[in-house]
Amino acid sequence: MKVISAEGKILGRLASKIASMAKDGETVRVVKSEDVVISGDKDKIFADYKQKKDRGARDRGPYFPKRPDRILKRTVKGMLPSNPSGREALDNVRTYLDVPEEFEDYEEVDVKEGDDLLNRNYVKLGEVSKHIGWKGKRGVNQ
Repeated sequence: MKVISAEGKILGRLASKIASMAKDGETVRVVKSEDVVISGDKDKIFADYKQKKDRGARDRGPYFPKRPDRILKRTVKGMLPSNPSGREALDNVRTYLDVPEEFEDYEEVDVKEGDDLLNRNYVKLGEVSKHIGWKGKRGVNQ
């Protein structure tokens, strides 16, 4: 099992790395999903995610998640094939807001995807989630 800390990683690059690990049959656990960053203009990112959230109807979808861990998992899902092997690979991926107690003693895998945030405009996934209606942690994964 591989435990990956998502703190400070760029969403798309991290998701593609997770998807390739899952396709290879590895079990992947991603912690600190709220601290993933999305590079780009803050207003454009907020508008894009708000549009994705508002696209579906309440009674018939498509449904877009509000929680950061679920947004990360949905991004990974989009990078996997839509066949039985892709669904099986997605079953090997779990995302968490914080670090659960059972993963505190695991050694984290060092993923060098997107560590160069010095000269970029970016926004954290937790901020995007709150903008589209997520209420916060309130007892989730604690």
